[in-house]
Amino acid sequence: MTDAVVCAAPTGVGAIVVGSFPLASGQWFVPHSHPQHQLAWARRGVLGVAIDDAYWVLPRTRALWLPAKVVHRTGATRGAVLCSLYFEPDRCDQDWTDPTPVGVDGLLAHLIVYLSRDNLSDDARLRAEAVVLDLLRPLPATPIDVPDPADERVRAVADALLANPADSRSLDAHARVVGVSRRTLTRLFVHDTGMNFDRWRTHVRLRAALPLLAEGQPVSRVAHTVGYATPSAFLVAFRRTVGTSPGRYLNGDASFGAAATSTDHE
Repeated sequence: MTDAVVCAAPTGVGAIVVGSFPLASGQWFVPHSHPQHQLAWARRGVLGVAIDDAYWVLPRTRALWLPAKVVHRTGATRGAVLCSLYFEPDRCDQDWTDPTPVGVDGLLAHLIVYLSRDNLSDDARLRAEAVVLDLLRPLPATPIDVPDPADERVRAVADALLANPADSRSLDAHARVVGVSRRTLTRLFVHDTGMNFDRWRTHVRLRAALPLLAEGQPVSRVAHTVGYATPSAFLVAFRRTVGTSPGRYLNGDASFGAAATSTDHE
């Protein structure tokens, strides 16, 4: 991301300042960074956070820790409220250097809302901040990567799939549309994205599915919406790519392993 805006949060008594930002359906902030660390959480609805080619979906059960100066975009596919905690680096012992998902349980959610009040005494605020820092629980870092191709022929195929993840056309059919051979398109896809066509399309479909699942839509409907013939085929692809089931992923289960993305096929 280039030409990012630097957005500094106001300073507070302690280490944490809380901001609340309503987001309309489809609204995204421009690429930006903060001099503070940030914890992005959906007080209502479901958020998306994009950092380069990586994309995280944040229901109420998870937040994302963004180290200071990391350029990112935040948005929502439906109406949502972004609740951001900004941590002053020189007053915060948390030293995660990479974007890190964090589990959000009832206590942490309550404390975030509590810290957003503007009538807290200084002592009460400092006590609550200490508990928040104790509750930050990292989850496995498994964003859905969808690398952006540069070649105009690959870009045309990518745009078609991004517009309609359920597009079931084969690689041969896409190659005919953009005027190259299957072999050439295969080579261009790997060169531009680091993934073969099937794997890239799988990532597009799963990225499109996560917000729908987080909103509570049934797996059968979501699977069909993003292009899978059966819910079981979707669940197999999800588990193979992300490393766990959609339910465990969205509910903040920290026990699953790393994603096994090297052998993705549909």
